[in-house]
Amino acid sequence: MNEAADRVRLDKWLWAARFYKTRGLAAEDIGRGRVSVNGQVAKASRELKPGDVLQWRQDAVQRTVVVKGLSQMRGPAPQAQLLYEETPESIAVRARAAEARRLGTEPAASIEQGRPTKRNRRDLVDWQRWSASLDDSPGR
Repeated sequence: MNEAADRVRLDKWLWAARFYKTRGLAAEDIGRGRVSVNGQVAKASRELKPGDVLQWRQDAVQRTVVVKGLSQMRGPAPQAQLLYEETPESIAVRARAAEARRLGTEPAASIEQGRPTKRNRRDLVDWQRWSASLDDSPGR
C-alpha cells in the first residue's frame, strides 16, 4: 500500500493538483510534448517523486513548479496547493501576464457595429430579395 502512494503518474498528479480540469486534458498536453519533468519532455505514464521540477505552458504563460507531495486523488483546492510549490520566477511571469491582460484593450471594443436593428434587418432582407439571380437576367 505504501509503495503505491510513493508512485504517481504525471497526468494523474497534474489532475490531482488541479492544474487541469480532467486527466484527459492533462494527458493530451503531455502527449503534445508541452510538459517537461526535470528539463526533459515527459510521457503521461512518467512517475513523479517529490523534488521533481515540472515546466509547461498553460494558456500563454510558462509555469514552473516543484513537486512537494504526491496524491492520486483530486481533493479540495487548499489540499491540492500543498502538493507543489511554484517558483518565484513563474509567479512573477504570471503576474506580468495578468497585468498585461488587465491593461489590454477590450476585444468587444473593436466591433464597430453591434447587433443589427430591426430596420437594418428589414433592409438586409429587402436587399436579399432583390439581389441578382438567374430570374432577373436582362434577356427576360
